[in-house]
Amino acid sequence: MPLFDYHCRACAHDFERLVSAREEPVCPGCGSNQLDKRMSVPAGPGKSKAVIASARRQAAREGHFSNFSRSEKPRC
Repeated sequence: MPLFDYHCRACAHDFERLVSAREEPVCPGCGSNQLDKRMSVPAGPGKSKAVIASARRQAAREGHFSNFSRSEKPRC
């Protein structure tokens, strides 16, 4: 299910909601269904050393090393 951002025209509340194709979301603040769907800006890939280290540890646990440099790959 995709995550969408909404703006309620009735009470001006902004919120996010996971919605299926058949579901019609309502405002959690006032219960209105007068909503405007908004564009969400996707989060960019993490660049901090901690995020990169965490991703590499996860890759190693899963058994693949495609995101490691040649010098960082374990020698078999």
